[in-house]
Amino acid sequence: MPLAPEYAAMFEQLAEQPPAPGLWEMTPEEGREMYRAMRPMNPELPIHKSEDQVIHGSLGDIPIRIYTPAGEGPFGVLMNFHGGGWVIGDLDTADAVCRELATLAQVVVVSVDYRMAPEAPYPAAVHDAYDATVWAANNMHALNGNGKIGLTGESAGGNLSAVVALKARDEHGPQIAFQCLLYPVVDCDLTRPSYAENGEGYLLETKTMQWFWDTYCPNPAQRKEADASPLLATDLSNLPPALIVTAEFDPLRDEGEAYADALEAAGNQVTAVRYDGMVHDFMATAALFESSRKGLLETVSALKAALN
Repeated sequence: MPLAPEYAAMFEQLAEQPPAPGLWEMTPEEGREMYRAMRPMNPELPIHKSEDQVIHGSLGDIPIRIYTPAGEGPFGVLMNFHGGGWVIGDLDTADAVCRELATLAQVVVVSVDYRMAPEAPYPAAVHDAYDATVWAANNMHALNGNGKIGLTGESAGGNLSAVVALKARDEHGPQIAFQCLLYPVVDCDLTRPSYAENGEGYLLETKTMQWFWDTYCPNPAQRKEADASPLLATDLSNLPPALIVTAEFDPLRDEGEAYADALEAAGNQVTAVRYDGMVHDFMATAALFESSRKGLLETVSALKAALN
């Protein structure tokens, strides 16, 4: 299928601009600033209530933002781990998607500002993501939660969601009702066909992914650990039901679909959906592009069914 018309027009406009440096050529601080510009907050998106808090984890304080929908509840609780290759991104870059998920799916969203590399390399993000999930399970009443916990995140956030599901199983942690992995990073292997097909010219590039991995997990041997590359876990059985969303023009497409196949082969309930014409990070444009809206609304329906 061809690129969605809105994205085709966007790339045409970008091609008319002076060449910009690649993310891999920037410092982490410059990359974070650029990502904030790419994914600005949209305060016009409705949310009944949002509140910033700081909770305590095993590595120290973790900032979170809690989004509560209108209504009496209780509601399912959805942990959100933002994207950005474990190096860029924050509560604000995830804000628009979290507002929509909370409002439309009628869930309480707990967005987690986990530690990032290079200041805090692997596995710091994993510890923060898991600790925040344990906190939510222990504070279900205060969150007006119904006892069900879901995990979601885009890209690196999808990676952390998959890893937290594994850790919760292995460490007898919180019962996870659902994992919703949005174009996730699940393997350190950058040689699949989708990298060759989509590794240049579609927002996320192969050089950027190499930079993310080099920054997040400098030791190549550690990248093969299940906490970094969940696709390489030796046991994928007894995991929560999963929705895995991929995009046609995304270098991460093939590993996400491989993870769906591996989860299904291990006996888990899995739904895998590839959105044709879409690029990586397409949920970021769901409030603007009609072509992106379908994926968001279908994801909302799955979350509603699983958590409420």
